[in-house]
Amino acid sequence: MYIALWVVQILLALLFLMAGVMKTFAPLATLQKSMSWTKHTTTPIVRLVGVLELLGALGLILPAATKIVPWLTPIAAVGLVLTMIGAVIVHLRLKEAKQIGMPLVLLLLSLFIVIGYLAIVPVV
Repeated sequence: MYIALWVVQILLALLFLMAGVMKTFAPLATLQKSMSWTKHTTTPIVRLVGVLELLGALGLILPAATKIVPWLTPIAAVGLVLTMIGAVIVHLRLKEAKQIGMPLVLLLLSLFIVIGYLAIVPVV
């Protein structure tokens, strides 16, 4: 189970790192071409989502890998669960139900990390 958690953590961290870098640093016009929700919000909100995804990605790996406050890893996963709940809500409000697939998968994988570390393989 520990190996499965690490595999999912690394996968999630890479996905959130890529998405976070893009939302944090790419020009808004570029984002609006591929992410329709960015047309309906302000630049600071898009940047905030990007920073939250970057922090979540780092939080999934660094605390557990360095064994420095490893309980922050499931906390980071909780933050990503909440972020993805927000993403699903935004897509549903914009009547983009077809766009909720990826956020739901990321939400479930993040939830796997939360449950894995809080119930199955407790962090020390």
